[in-house]
Amino acid sequence: MKNQFLVPLIVIAISIALAGYFIGGMHRQGKKYDRHVQVKGLSEREVPADLAVWPMTIALAGNDLQSLESDIEFQNKEVYQFFIAQGFDESEITRGVLNITDAYANLYGSPGQRPEFRYQGNSEFTVRTTDIPKLQKALTASPELLSKGILLGSKNSWRPIEYLFTGLNDIKPAMIEEATNNAREVAERFAQDSRSEVGAILVARQGLFTIEDRDQSTPQVKTVRVVSTIDFQLVD
Repeated sequence: MKNQFLVPLIVIAISIALAGYFIGGMHRQGKKYDRHVQVKGLSEREVPADLAVWPMTIALAGNDLQSLESDIEFQNKEVYQFFIAQGFDESEITRGVLNITDAYANLYGSPGQRPEFRYQGNSEFTVRTTDIPKLQKALTASPELLSKGILLGSKNSWRPIEYLFTGLNDIKPAMIEEATNNAREVAERFAQDSRSEVGAILVARQGLFTIEDRDQSTPQVKTVRVVSTIDFQLVD
């Protein structure tokens, strides 16, 4: 009778022992992966802008509609020829539509008061080019239009010319690699202090790429920046 229960008891005991061994092993393995360090890696580069957009306006006012239209058309041609003479291709110049408003038709004006000029005309120009030096040369030469009585206005007074960098995808892989290497260097310095070694990457979080002007004086030079957050395993 005793032998009848002995075998099941032995099997149960062995099962409990094996379960304890595996659970203990899993616990030790889990503790091993609990040892990690979280660090940030930075990659930063200065790159030249590769696209410039210069939106501008020609605004005139007058009381004779036909004369106003003629004056604006003359100035449009002069501005167009100016940029052609500066070496711009026709595909780089976009001429917008002519808009003329009648101030006398303004229902919300002050009663009994009429502006000095009845008609106000606006014409738009946009220069879009990848040749940044050529655009800057044209910007320097643009005051010569003043001698012809042409005053160019900017659609964006706070930023007359918008400089852009469109080659982010070309430098992304190298910058991510640089940020990862930078993070590993930081982790290795931490591991030395704790008498450990840096192991595999447990978790990697890539930050957003930012593109900003290097400073207010040189918007044609951009600073590209990315910060990656990486968890490295620490091993003895």
